[in-house]
Amino acid sequence: MFDKILIANRGEIACRVIESARGLGVKTVAVFSDADRASKHVALADEAVHIGGNAPAESYLKGDVIIAAAQATGAQAIHPGYGFLSENPDFVDAVEAAGLTFIGPSADAIRAMGLKDAAKVLMEKAGVPVVPGYHGKNQEPEHLSGAADAIGYPVLIKAVAGGGGKGMRLVETASEFMDMLESAKSEAKTAFGNEDVLIEKFVSQPRHIEVQVFGDGKTAVHLFERDCSLQRRHQKVIEEAPAPGMTEEMRHAMGDAGVKAAEAIGYKGAGTVEFIVDGSQGLRPDGFWFMEMNTRLQVEHPVTEAITGVDLVEWQLRVASGEALPKRQDELSINGHAFESRLYAEDVPKGFLPATGTLERLKFPEGARSDSGVRQGDSISPHYDPMIAKIITHGPSREVALSRMAAALEQTQVGGTVTNLGFLGALCAHGGFAKGEVDTGLIGRDIDSLVDAPEPTDADVALASLAALGVLDTAWDTGFGLWSAMQRQVALRFGEEETTAVVLSLGPDAHDVRLGEATLQARRVGGRWWVAGMPAPEVAVSGAKVFVFAQYGLAFDVVDPLARDVSAAGGGGLIEAPMPGLVKAVFAEVGQQVKAGDRLAILEAMKMEHALLAARDGVIAEVLTEAGAQVEAGAALVRLEEEEDEAAA
Repeated sequence: MFDKILIANRGEIACRVIESARGLGVKTVAVFSDADRASKHVALADEAVHIGGNAPAESYLKGDVIIAAAQATGAQAIHPGYGFLSENPDFVDAVEAAGLTFIGPSADAIRAMGLKDAAKVLMEKAGVPVVPGYHGKNQEPEHLSGAADAIGYPVLIKAVAGGGGKGMRLVETASEFMDMLESAKSEAKTAFGNEDVLIEKFVSQPRHIEVQVFGDGKTAVHLFERDCSLQRRHQKVIEEAPAPGMTEEMRHAMGDAGVKAAEAIGYKGAGTVEFIVDGSQGLRPDGFWFMEMNTRLQVEHPVTEAITGVDLVEWQLRVASGEALPKRQDELSINGHAFESRLYAEDVPKGFLPATGTLERLKFPEGARSDSGVRQGDSISPHYDPMIAKIITHGPSREVALSRMAAALEQTQVGGTVTNLGFLGALCAHGGFAKGEVDTGLIGRDIDSLVDAPEPTDADVALASLAALGVLDTAWDTGFGLWSAMQRQVALRFGEEETTAVVLSLGPDAHDVRLGEATLQARRVGGRWWVAGMPAPEVAVSGAKVFVFAQYGLAFDVVDPLARDVSAAGGGGLIEAPMPGLVKAVFAEVGQQVKAGDRLAILEAMKMEHALLAARDGVIAEVLTEAGAQVEAGAALVRLEEEEDEAAA
């Protein structure tokens, strides 16, 4: 076994690797960018090395600097985590040339699976079923369009390099193919440095089921399947293992295909073979096809660990250090069911827009596994993926595991940034999902019912008012003292709605809160506050923000009565950057007539492209940015003429 390893990653996965390494008595070296200097993974590691600036290209993608850090600290091996350099074969070659061990597959194995088109050809030769499509070298738009016509719509355009939904577009008609192709190629080039794409038949009721494999370079085993069908923008939201509705016959067929794929390339370490499954007629051994192989540990690996009792990171370290596979196929079995929910800082009602912010409150429930790379007080950086945590639950059955997940999400507390907690909770309560009726189109079909914004109750507002006034923690004074009734007023804003509360304090344990015509009683009984006869949820106050942890988290602003709104922008006439990012393209020109919904610019942020659209019809008055500009959140990018001016013209 190694004495010391370096982890060439950050955040949640770096913390996860440190945990398993520590359990084996292996010391760890963290690397960090400027933005991550005080991060959780740096604090957990035995040593830490600064490797560069905030952007990944200036730090976590600098393979030579990372290798030098490993050599300088005496690390014998490098664990890549996932993302960044984890599937870069040139990095693997460089690691081995430096006399170090790469904790993962060989460079040849990564190259074999790195390009989806070549990988599909290889899998066909290995006897693994593949999806009908075009995987050729001709990238001329007209040729690709013809291939799509031949395959038959709907089709998927997919980047041949990379994954995570980037460079992927669903095209339903021939008329939209060219625009979708241009967009997919642009995103693929930005994300992977390779704009080539392939075209695949889109399965109408698809399920995304993947097989966890593990190899020693010669032989491989599978650790059963995960269902990752619950997706939005082709990115996974909630994963589970095993797949609902799975039969032993199909499990054997998929597991066998996964092992064939791994052994065909001499795979070493943890990997995932992803399949697209036709769920329209149930799960059938002839109804699944190879999509791609991820030659690394997956984000959703904890659900496999939960049902098998296997620590996959420990296996990675043991096999990379020269040990044989820890278990044979007949020694592996499934115990119960597990779910993983990905908790993100994102504004769901605004189209899952990634968010930033300082985590003024971060509290995870007991009884659930929470893998996180951030702590209370940390900030969600605009430079990296906005994941806050992965929440994992396990139970003897799917029903119990899902019930435990729903409870865990309700008990999770995040204050300081918007999150997708409510969205995850709505998914757990979705009738079809609860029955196991899941496919990749579920979220898209039912999106309206899943993204309803929360509405605070009078009790929530009353509790927030008491917290804003600082009276909830007031206790009886010891010794002599007098308490007299005191009436105070506080104004709160939730979204666009402003409410004024009048609070009559009758004592440290008793307050009446008047909201319009209603009066609610707040009483402390047995050390706990009750509002309107119901036990009150927890609250937190940070500056002028009050967080009430009901309905997955409600954030109120305390309104300064002396403040005045001096914003001159209104009526959708000013298009602003919703987050810090890079302006990839600008389509607006001064004097141009635009319609509501027209694309005015593209902002690249948090590894994704976001189209900025006109909020109303109008005429472009000013273009305040240009392609290549780095902008902050709230920066004005494009301004439309005032509607009065347009009418006069």
